Amino acid sequence: MIQVIWLIGFLVGTTTHMTDVIVGGVNVYSGFPPGVRLFWLALTIMDPVVVALIIFRRRSGIVLGCSVMLVDIATNWTVFAVVGGLSLFGVISQSLFGALIFITARPLWKWFVRSSARELRTSNRGA
Repeated sequence: MIQVIWLIGFLVGTTTHMTDVIVGGVNVYSGFPPGVRLFWLALTIMDPVVVALIIFRRRSGIVLGCSVMLVDIATNWTVFAVVGGLSLFGVISQSLFGALIFITARPLWKWFVRSSARELRTSNRGA
């Protein structure tokens, strides 16, 4: 279930950023500072990479997912407070999803190890 929550959340991020780029082009975030724009465009790649890594039960997906959320939350709250242009609902809901990611990272980490070990034992029996 934790894996599904991660997938849904990062797929929402993927869809959001892809839609922004498709509708607004690469200058979609032109009203924001260049570093913020570059980061938000990079999420168009990073979010689906997290999804793929989580699907294949790679621990690197957990590390990348937590890193993406930490930087994204910090960036968005800073933009909200300093520049403006982001909705309070958006930064709060993203923060709540981030909290869920951070809380569930350890159990997901352990589950990935257990399921990998189980698969390895199963495949060794068939050999």
